[in-house]
Amino acid sequence: MITGIAHVNILVPPGTLEQTEEFYAGTLGFTSITVPERQKGTLKWFDIVPGGQQIHVAFGTNEPKSSRHPCFKVESPDALLKLQTRIYEHFESGKQAAPLEADKPGESSGAVGVEYPSRFFARDYAGNRLEFSL
Repeated sequence: MITGIAHVNILVPPGTLEQTEEFYAGTLGFTSITVPERQKGTLKWFDIVPGGQQIHVAFGTNEPKSSRHPCFKVESPDALLKLQTRIYEHFESGKQAAPLEADKPGESSGAVGVEYPSRFFARDYAGNRLEFSL
C-alpha cells in the first residue's frame, strides 16, 4: 500500500522565497526543483533525496511554537553533528534566512531516552519546526 512520503508542505510568509532557497538549499543542502509554471513565484519545491521525497514551501502563516514538524533522517552520527553545526552557525549569523531557533551542537530540545535515536531540532526563519534524526 503506502511506501513512503512523497512530500511535506510547510508555510512561509509571502515574499520570502529567496530566504527559503538560502535555508533549504544552502544550509540543509536540498536540491531546488522546478514548480508547475502556473505556480512560479508562489511555491518552492526541494528534493530531499534525488527523484523522491520532497519539501514543498507555500505562503501561509504558522502557529508560533507549534510542535508539528517533519523529521529528516540523517545517514550517520558524524553527518548529524556536521548538519547540526551548520544549522547552528546559520542561526548565530542572524541573517534574514537564519533559523529562529537551533539546538547547540550535541544537544537536543526534544525528549531523550532509549525510544529516541540521536536527534536535534531547529525552527526555520518562518517558524517551521524541523527534526533531524538518525
